[in-house]
Amino acid sequence: MFGNQDIRSGGSALYPTMLESPELRWSFIRKVYSIITIQLLLGIAVAFAIIFVHPIANFFFNSKLSHVLRIVLFIVPFIILCPLYWYHNKHPLNHFLLLIFTVAVPFPIGLIWALFSGKAILVSVISTTAVAFSLTLYTFWAAKRGHDFSILGRFLFEALLVLILFALILVQFPLDKLSHVIYGCLVAIIFYGHIFVDTDNLNKKFSNDEYILASVFLYQNIIPFYFCILLIFTHIFSSTKEKLVNGMGLSEKLHKKL
Repeated sequence: MFGNQDIRSGGSALYPTMLESPELRWSFIRKVYSIITIQLLLGIAVAFAIIFVHPIANFFFNSKLSHVLRIVLFIVPFIILCPLYWYHNKHPLNHFLLLIFTVAVPFPIGLIWALFSGKAILVSVISTTAVAFSLTLYTFWAAKRGHDFSILGRFLFEALLVLILFALILVQFPLDKLSHVIYGCLVAIIFYGHIFVDTDNLNKKFSNDEYILASVFLYQNIIPFYFCILLIFTHIFSSTKEKLVNGMGLSEKLHKKL
């Protein structure tokens, strides 16, 4: 799509008004996606360990302090984000904070995975990977032709705030399955847009030394997007299963009557 030479060597500008060296920008982009790949692979490995290694699962769900431990594991990544944003250019502290963040995030993922079916998890992983890959290709292609998507950032942030407030209100008013799917789709679209904008910013906004900050921005939007997809597929599969069960029950009743 970009030409093999451009991708390998950064032979031409990534967008029309680009002034810096394409080679430096491609090096920056490779660093960002290398970090994200490591984070995602580590997240999957730790999550599988929590689910399938029984001593680990027993420790997180059946030990005396399991409830407190789970709360701490969910809070720690958000606490680390603050100094990570503040010191993202301070070496080697930024690498140390990134390491802690990368290790801390997979544990909440594993704890959440334990609540869902393997089928929904697998389909959601495949779907998220396909969406992220295709979105990345399209964003780079669009930037090459001079399109600018930075204006979407403010709109997406405001839309996300509205949905968060809506979710807090709905805590008192439980939704049915269809409403869960619709709400999950709306949130997924917003994080889809954030991934879109952050990918566009890789080309234009971040400096070459801000690869840690860029990777964290992109990673923290991919994860909630994935969980929205997981929620959607979980309700779809559960509804399908209920229909099959009800259909089998109806068939048995008809068979008995006949």
